[in-house]
Amino acid sequence: MNEDFLPLLGTDYVEFYVGNAKQAAYYYRTAFGYQPVAYAGPETGVKDRVSYVLAQGKIRLVLTAALGPHHPVSDHVHRHGDGVKVYAMTVEDARRAYEETVSRGAVPVLAPESLCDDDGEIVRSGIATYGETVHYFIERKNYSGAFLPGYQPLESEYQTTEVGLKFIDHCVGNVGWGEMNRWADFYARVMGFTQLVSFDDKDISTEYSALMSKVMSNGNGWIKFPINEPAHGKKKSQIEEYLDFYLGPGVQHLALATDDILYTVGELRRRGVDFLYVPDNYYETVHERVGQIDENLDDLKRLNILVDRDEDGYLLQIFTKPVEDRPTLFYEIIQRKGAKSFGKGNFKALFESIEREQALRGNL
Repeated sequence: MNEDFLPLLGTDYVEFYVGNAKQAAYYYRTAFGYQPVAYAGPETGVKDRVSYVLAQGKIRLVLTAALGPHHPVSDHVHRHGDGVKVYAMTVEDARRAYEETVSRGAVPVLAPESLCDDDGEIVRSGIATYGETVHYFIERKNYSGAFLPGYQPLESEYQTTEVGLKFIDHCVGNVGWGEMNRWADFYARVMGFTQLVSFDDKDISTEYSALMSKVMSNGNGWIKFPINEPAHGKKKSQIEEYLDFYLGPGVQHLALATDDILYTVGELRRRGVDFLYVPDNYYETVHERVGQIDENLDDLKRLNILVDRDEDGYLLQIFTKPVEDRPTLFYEIIQRKGAKSFGKGNFKALFESIEREQALRGNL
């Protein structure tokens, strides 16, 4: 067995570049139940931007906004709208992670650097991926602070309760026409990932639109990156719509895991999170398709939760509508009961639901 030259210890954080970090933090705390962790800005000696760090379970979000128009964060938001800039992964050795990936052809964006304060040292480095998205490697074994040097603990009188989100199950990227294989190869060659599964336009299609996807996973399975590209159909696919409005490749959605999807989705709906609608007739064939499940079908129908089964078990999943003004970023809520797949049996119902939303926007 080949040595894993890039051992990853999990997702460290996901950083969004946004137009207004204070308001974005309020949204994620109020609607999704994230808790305040740390803050960086003028009060901590950072003069050109602010960042709010929020967490729930093992999920850590960083929301960063510029304090002026002539700044890379402002440029990113102007072009793409609010979106994911950094997907950071925890490693044992950030210098080695950088050397191993760059030696295999990665484009460097952050040479290894040491950040220190009274709580210890962080080492981080970074490489470019699709579009303007980057991966950072974070070595935090010698650090005990709230997040990173330059941040201070974030305290707030405003309290919200969590909704049961545990960790990031997978992160999906949308790339341009004919680019899926290139980026799947990138993750295999540069980062040592393997392909878990692939879907072509026969698997993921409706009467009007189609896409293709390959799911890449690291050695221990803790990091999974499906890569989507458009496929030809009668009308515009959701991937084309994303690319048109994001103005290039980027992160389409984060799948957030829960141990109790009925509670999580019920809470999210109560707090104003909008989900895609699946018609009631979807549920008429669930038991034929997936067999016996623990959950009450009426509860799943009431909350519009989808079910699919593979040889290892079954999963429950649901997708939000876009959470930005542009039809770009959205979230998946997923609970796995043994299943290791990605809901192939739900693709048709899901895509028809997305197409209904596209049609309302005039983008189908």
